[in-house]
Amino acid sequence: MTQSAPTLRLRNSLTRGVEDVTPLDPTNIRLYLCGPTVYDRAHLGNARNVILFDLLFRLLRHDHGADHVTYVRNFTDVDDKIIARAAESGEDIADLTARTTKWFLDDMAALGTLTPTRMPRATDYIAQMVEMIEGLIASGHAYRADGHALFSVSSYDGYGALSGRSTDDMIAGARVEVAPYKRDPMDFVLWKPSDEDEPGWETSLGYGRPGWHIECSAMAKALLGPSFDIHGGGNDLMFPHHENERAQSCCADPDAGFASVWLHNEMLLVEGRKMSKSLGNFFTVRDVLDKGVPGEVIRFVFLSTHYSKPMDWTDRKAAEAVATLRKWRSIAADGGAPDQAVLDALRDDLNAPGAIAELHRIAKAGDGATLKASAALLGLLEDDMGAWADGGDEAVVEAVLAARVTARADKDWARADALRDGLVAAGVVVTDGKGRGWEAGPGFDPAKLEGLV
Repeated sequence: MTQSAPTLRLRNSLTRGVEDVTPLDPTNIRLYLCGPTVYDRAHLGNARNVILFDLLFRLLRHDHGADHVTYVRNFTDVDDKIIARAAESGEDIADLTARTTKWFLDDMAALGTLTPTRMPRATDYIAQMVEMIEGLIASGHAYRADGHALFSVSSYDGYGALSGRSTDDMIAGARVEVAPYKRDPMDFVLWKPSDEDEPGWETSLGYGRPGWHIECSAMAKALLGPSFDIHGGGNDLMFPHHENERAQSCCADPDAGFASVWLHNEMLLVEGRKMSKSLGNFFTVRDVLDKGVPGEVIRFVFLSTHYSKPMDWTDRKAAEAVATLRKWRSIAADGGAPDQAVLDALRDDLNAPGAIAELHRIAKAGDGATLKASAALLGLLEDDMGAWADGGDEAVVEAVLAARVTARADKDWARADALRDGLVAAGVVVTDGKGRGWEAGPGFDPAKLEGLV
């Protein structure tokens, strides 16, 4: 990075403000994103922070060079949820985590996300976790009790600074495990004993396994150092996970600052309501992809709302994204450079909606080369993501539309209705009263039109 490198501004959860990001080491800007606990498919909301950090990764690589950015996203592959799922299914834990890890990677790749620099698995960093826990015990920030090692929350004056909660608020708003071996209800587990039939490691702390929070602290330190630039995740992780991470890491390395900037995204809604299995609006990323919604369309919808605001996934937004991306792809061309206004929007707190507004302006002007180069900063209009929009699909749809117009002219209503039903099933939205205009809606699948004409 040079002295003239552009300035990035981000919303820092720790300071409650949008501020300039000053890299600790201009030659190595370091990011950490809390990755998935691998026991099932990623739900649609899980994709939001992955797409957000992919946008950040792309922008930093553009501004500072790909060799000067290190992005770590972990896999939690030892956890009580994993143990419970394996017991329920009868599957070996190693097989379960390997399968679900591959699912996650495949689903995120379908959304056009770049591969992070490093993707550590928690089980490969047990030694580093034990070393950190031992150091916390030695310094008086943790203690051993009844086979457990626990962090002493009262030993860290900065506890609560990230989430902005008082201790009373945190106890009231969290599922605090009441246990006789705890000195304080807020103390949290660093290491827990394992039964013979549970995953465990024989260590100086006894046979057992790590708590969730220590995993990310140890992996971040091992791969990024005790101080790094940006740490992120959904705002549901701010407390207790990120609050606990910060506490134990700052106590383990009191002369370091752990993460300088904490970046949190808001949650996902579906048609205006919180996603919930009981409401029937709970979807995994794979569910939506299997409905025929292209990964690029999902990505566009996510980027259309600023990460700091709740995002509402609707079928209408998906249909509008399909129409926009088809139009843009019809004029996109190689050989351009990113537009300055697009860059300015992204550098201003990753304002993707503002960048998309500029892309509409560029498309309206017919500048296909600038459009494609600028959209690439958002992971859009890339060649390997565009198979869904191939022109061959248009010919199939238009043939069916033409056949339906003919059937209506001939008053062959049964035929016209059958063709209409086929178009609906294929996700085609007719856009004019004459039955000739159309756009691809959610679930667009032209293969379903085969045999209709």
